[in-house]
Amino acid sequence: MTRWTADQLPAMTGTTVLITGAGGGIGLVTTRELARAGARVVLAVRNVDKARRAVAGLRGDFEVRHLDVADLDSVRAFAQSYTGAIDVLINNAGVMDIPAARTPQGLDVQTATNYFGPFLLTNLLLPRLTDRVVTVSSQLHRFGKLDLDDLDWRTRKYNGLAVYESSKLAVVLFSLELQRRLTAAGSHVRSIVAHPGVARTGLVNHSKMNIVNRLPFLVQDAEHGALPLLYAATQDVPGNSYVGPDGLFSFTGYPVIRTSSRAGQDPAVARRLWQATAALTGTGA
Repeated sequence: MTRWTADQLPAMTGTTVLITGAGGGIGLVTTRELARAGARVVLAVRNVDKARRAVAGLRGDFEVRHLDVADLDSVRAFAQSYTGAIDVLINNAGVMDIPAARTPQGLDVQTATNYFGPFLLTNLLLPRLTDRVVTVSSQLHRFGKLDLDDLDWRTRKYNGLAVYESSKLAVVLFSLELQRRLTAAGSHVRSIVAHPGVARTGLVNHSKMNIVNRLPFLVQDAEHGALPLLYAATQDVPGNSYVGPDGLFSFTGYPVIRTSSRAGQDPAVARRLWQATAALTGTGA
């Protein structure tokens, strides 16, 4: 079987891709490769100066704009100010296993970054999307536990890794319900989930999971970690596909369509989660 790589990207001239968290790691690799294929790439990032430096030496058509995806006011301001069409939205920004903290709206920072913010951003930009939404999850979603009455971790004891796992399960269920709604509306836009496997990036710096960096057979570099995102963003895959590496436990390897957890395939829970998130974020009902 042929292993898919970035060399197999289609020509993307005339395509606009908006990607969050694109200033480093797999986001930057994804940005670089999409631009190399001819796409116009809009980097939506917290640190504009860092992102501009990151793409300064790269060939391609880049636009860097400020967006703090954890801050819902920032998300709304971004969506209001961005008036162009978007072919592909990649919800890549994320944090992992960080200490408890609250956003300006009083929301849990980790859940807001990984799930609430992407939910709001996608809903606000959806009228301008022409092709697909790719949202980044993790194999750790398989350990996630959702409490629809406490999505924001106000009554449960905060545990950084458990919050990460639940936020990534929420992403998988979000894609499921988003695809149902798109299909029901007769839209050709697709919602797709991608996960990078276990990639050696700064994401795990604050996490107990940084031990994996000492186990090279379980870890791949950011170049390979970006491949599932690139595959999900450009290949003709069905809506609500779950794209990840083809290796053992989907930790490393080359992108293929995998299967999410059973919990991530529950349409009733996905609908209830959507309704609860719409109430919390004030959009998407």
